[in-house]
Amino acid sequence: MRNRRAALAAVASAASLALALSACGQNSEGGSKDDKGSAKGGTIGIAMPTKSSERWIADGNNVVKDLKAKGYQTKLVYGEDDPDQQVSQIENLITQGVKGLIIAAIDNKSLNNVLQEAADANIPVIAYDRLILGSKNVDYYASFDNTKVGELQANYIVDKLGLKDGKGPFNIELFAGSNDDNNTKYFFNGAMSVLKPYIDSKKLVVRSGQTALNKVTTLRWDGATAQKRMDDILTSSYKSQKVDAVLSPYDGISIGILSSLKSDGYGSKSKPLPVVTGQDAELASVKSIIAGEQTQTVYKDTRKLADVAAGMVDDVLNSKKPEVNDTQTYDNGSKVVPSYLLQPVSVDKTNYEDVLVKGGYYTDAELK
Repeated sequence: MRNRRAALAAVASAASLALALSACGQNSEGGSKDDKGSAKGGTIGIAMPTKSSERWIADGNNVVKDLKAKGYQTKLVYGEDDPDQQVSQIENLITQGVKGLIIAAIDNKSLNNVLQEAADANIPVIAYDRLILGSKNVDYYASFDNTKVGELQANYIVDKLGLKDGKGPFNIELFAGSNDDNNTKYFFNGAMSVLKPYIDSKKLVVRSGQTALNKVTTLRWDGATAQKRMDDILTSSYKSQKVDAVLSPYDGISIGILSSLKSDGYGSKSKPLPVVTGQDAELASVKSIIAGEQTQTVYKDTRKLADVAAGMVDDVLNSKKPEVNDTQTYDNGSKVVPSYLLQPVSVDKTNYEDVLVKGGYYTDAELK
């Protein structure tokens, strides 16, 4: 009887302890229910858009490296520009019990339901480079100053053509990124804030008449799509005129544009290639710049971006507040997502050696 009473007392004591711990947010193993510190050594899910761009391959590898250095396991998946596939991949990562998610969205409006699943499983979400729209379940955003990217591209065109010195008029055509990528409007609006005064004053002439964002987007940032559009523009608007500049938001699009221009006879002394901008400093485009074809690209050191994203998820999982430097700009329609923005750098033939080679992004051998 005494043993039975002792046992009952022990059970009651344990129950009282469990209730007390529960009341202060802890479990009987001594950890907080909300303590993410136990995630160390767990798996972080990384969802990237596609392997068709060398940029995203590098991003994925860099995020994996940084997370492993912080003591995490990783699961890296690529959606190959298929929004449904990316949703399915993220669902699988949640089912597999990942402790955090880093997502570069393919379609920034397609993830609402799956991010609710992540929230229900208490999994923090870091939006990587592309802001996820329409969901309150985006904890932080790591990217570059996307408006600055467009400004750099446009200012390069202005300087190269000598527009500030009163030169002109010149013919220009405008390209933008994918309409399902939130960054597209920031890139384009940043560029147009610089170019529009010259377009209004007729120092820059868009002979195609295509100046509205919804007329110049390039689905999935696809170079072949951009090439076809450039073909159509040259056929319809440049029978007796020449293109002096092309605002291109991304290197893969720039390569497509250049292919179209070269097919139309550009690239000779009598018909030189126009100024063509770009973004991401992809290897093929840097080689093109060195060869005198593409004119400029915007370099974004994705090694630093990966480090920021990995640091964000690590901080959240260890109950720390990640460092941010923008708490106003990136409203995803459901909340303003606290963000950390890195600075982009304009690169052309004059400075690629200093920025890319001396900066350790490429070696001279890679650029030959």
